[in-house]
Amino acid sequence: MTTASALTAREAAALLSFYADAGVDAMLEDEATDLTRLAAEKAEAARAEPEQRAAAKTKARAPDPPRTAPAVQTTIPDDKAVSDAGFAAESARSLAELAEIVQGFTGCNLKQNARSTILLEEMPESGILMVCGFPTGEDDKAGAALSGPAGGLFERMLAAIGLSRADVGVTTALPWRTPGDRAPTASEAQICQPFLERQIALAEPKLLVTLGNFACRMTIDPNKTVFDLRGSWHRKEIGGQSFETLVTFSPSELLAAPKNKKEAWLDLQALRARLG
Repeated sequence: MTTASALTAREAAALLSFYADAGVDAMLEDEATDLTRLAAEKAEAARAEPEQRAAAKTKARAPDPPRTAPAVQTTIPDDKAVSDAGFAAESARSLAELAEIVQGFTGCNLKQNARSTILLEEMPESGILMVCGFPTGEDDKAGAALSGPAGGLFERMLAAIGLSRADVGVTTALPWRTPGDRAPTASEAQICQPFLERQIALAEPKLLVTLGNFACRMTIDPNKTVFDLRGSWHRKEIGGQSFETLVTFSPSELLAAPKNKKEAWLDLQALRARLG
């Protein structure tokens, strides 16, 4: 048998041309090839190809694995945070300087969740300073103490004795809102105490009025309530200064318990009488 290797190029070309004219479309191998099986495998591959493309497309569109949110670092109120607050507060020489210091203070968790830092900006000529409790969600949103319905009642209370909001300085015992308007913890109050006392000292009010249980506990006595302290004037000593202080209910407490409005009215009359 003549092999392909024994043919010249011209002879091989002539032989291939003859095969093509004769209808030959496949070369013969040393071993027989099952063309039926090859056709079946080709058809199977053609059917499987769309499924493979769909699987690849689904895999390409698969969402990225969820990312773990970075842990939020919090500062736990401790003795160092309290001493840092005291040092920072004492370094302020004006209300504006104190506001700047408190804005930059990071030693209290409350600041991380609050939108606003609420502090006294300036004292009016009347010399009256009023301190309410901790900021509410409405205060935090407005950036001012006694906002919303409590603020409306507060302004009506002032109007009843011939005053307006512009006639009094107003601040909160804590500069930041608590999450969910919950009651502040003892540690949070302890950290913010120096800021409150420094505000009072720098404001040098002629008359100091505390509104509500929380404010009077931070200002006058941590173990007593409005019911214990209202009805008489007290002396608040801060850094060698002494301030005449009146205790009464906060507007939010009066909204929750309107029956106490009679006692609050008596307290307002006492304030009006002291003003002369």
